[in-house]
Amino acid sequence: MSAGAEVGNEDGTGRVELAFTPSGRSVRVPPGVSVFDAASWNGIAIDSTCGGHGTCKKCRIRIVDGSVPVSRLDVRSFTPEQLREGWRLACLAQAAGDLTVEVPPLVTRPKAATVGVGRQVILRPAVQKRYVELDEPSLADQRTDLARLRDGIDDLELTPDLHALRRLPTVLRQSDFKVTAVIVDEALIDVEPGDTTGRRFAIAFDLGTTTVVATLLDLTTGTPVAVQSMLNRQQPFGGDVITRISSTMMDPEALGRLQRLAQETLAELAAAVCADGGVEPAEVYEVALAGNATMTALLLGIDPEPLGVAPFVMATATPEGLRAADLGLGLHPGARATLFPALGAYVGGDIVAGMLATGMDRDKRLRLFIDVGTNCEIVLGDGDRIVSTAAPAGPAFEGGAIRCGMRAAEGAIEVVRLGDDVTLQVIGDVEPRGLCGSGLVDAVAELVKVGLLDASGRFVTNDAAKEIAPTLADRLTLVGEERVFVLHRPAGSVDTADTVYLSQRDVRELQFAKAAIATGWSLLLEELQVGPRDVQQVLLAGSFGSYLSPASAVRIGLVPKLPVLRIVSAGNVAGEGAKMALLSLRERTGARTLLEEVRYVELSDRSDFNDKFVEQLAFPP
Repeated sequence: MSAGAEVGNEDGTGRVELAFTPSGRSVRVPPGVSVFDAASWNGIAIDSTCGGHGTCKKCRIRIVDGSVPVSRLDVRSFTPEQLREGWRLACLAQAAGDLTVEVPPLVTRPKAATVGVGRQVILRPAVQKRYVELDEPSLADQRTDLARLRDGIDDLELTPDLHALRRLPTVLRQSDFKVTAVIVDEALIDVEPGDTTGRRFAIAFDLGTTTVVATLLDLTTGTPVAVQSMLNRQQPFGGDVITRISSTMMDPEALGRLQRLAQETLAELAAAVCADGGVEPAEVYEVALAGNATMTALLLGIDPEPLGVAPFVMATATPEGLRAADLGLGLHPGARATLFPALGAYVGGDIVAGMLATGMDRDKRLRLFIDVGTNCEIVLGDGDRIVSTAAPAGPAFEGGAIRCGMRAAEGAIEVVRLGDDVTLQVIGDVEPRGLCGSGLVDAVAELVKVGLLDASGRFVTNDAAKEIAPTLADRLTLVGEERVFVLHRPAGSVDTADTVYLSQRDVRELQFAKAAIATGWSLLLEELQVGPRDVQQVLLAGSFGSYLSPASAVRIGLVPKLPVLRIVSAGNVAGEGAKMALLSLRERTGARTLLEEVRYVELSDRSDFNDKFVEQLAFPP
């Protein structure tokens, strides 16, 4: 058995590592992802204005180590010598194996930014800066300072914040009446000396139950400046939203503590991305946040109890009129905060952001969007009709309730392949310590594939195993009275309980999780009166969905039985949606419009849910 070996196959399974220079950052992505998407998902700026369609020819990168075939458009874009040196268009360069990629500095300031899944956004942020040179007052011209500034920017109806009014007299006179007005929508939030129009920034937050991601954006270019992530500090209160809601019901002080921990998480990330990007916190004028309904309520200090009990009612679907300071952020005093609207208690702002980023309301193909997690959100749409639901998948995909389960951290098995032996890929290339969600799905899928697990999810008998897979049969053993399959045995280990293994109960946990999700999308297909084969694209979203093998997902029945090329790892689409809201007022309006276009289907109201769930427990033939 080889542990830690890189595994990447043409069917989209495994991981490949891309090392970017000169940033020094390395990322791990499924094989087949374009270099452009891999960079974009991880906040590495590559020049582009065409949305990744190979037409602008600006996304030039050089493959320093590794191999990428020359495409037809590469031949048109580079000289033969440049092609030999490894130059390629990033949007067409698919990472089939490990690569070292040199990214040139941006040579243009694009008027459009590529975000989301192949989406192009025309830059029109809410944050504007206007440089003006005003006439100084005199006895003949005694207009107020504010009137003078308004006359200099007469295409907007400026409404000043008190902070801006307090600074206005001093800044005007110290700068000889040559100033930059900082405007969000039509609110005047500051006046800065001289011309600072080239410095305007915003932060997009993806507030997850487990992980929180912050992206610092340059609003002038539409490109990411820095990205940071960390575990949500609310973790001690439980790994899922129901546990955190319960804690507020049992302890009256828990809500305040949970709010403080969420705000501390955001504040730490904001400070980190500003430091990384060389940006002063006072230069950040707006933030956008996408989170589920419970995380949003806890962040704002709103009692989440009604979200946890029927009929599952939110305090508001669209929190408005917020400032960054309301979220505990020490940015510009007048910085605004935009929170994504929610469709329901269990289809929150993070999913609305994901729908925006993936263009679920625009693409005329029948597409299935699945955000895989403890609470799995599912959306099905064809551009004209969109339906959504939420399925209680449980903690299996996070490594919870699994005997050797763990989060996707160093030492976690993330890829499993079975042949004559067991081949593992381990995060950090270290000794395996446990099994994370993607490794769990792979392990079960491979055991089904080789025949050591039958369609019902039971391990076959020892005699059958010796006939089906003789080189693997001795890995089927017992821990106590439970049958297990040993994935990794540490050197010198004698006791099976000390190994990393997959138990019969683990298989059942995964079956329950995948059946809940499959029941959700199958009922949505019925709502639109279409079949599984009509689905033209499946988008796997979220941090877990991004690393899930499409082939394994099909094999266990987590997604419809479709060609793996129709199944796309969509990345952190909630964070992408938050970025889009900051870069474009039009997209922000589109997020609100989605509330009217999407119909929510409550699974608990369906009389046939239990029957459908039982049908989906078995692994497909």
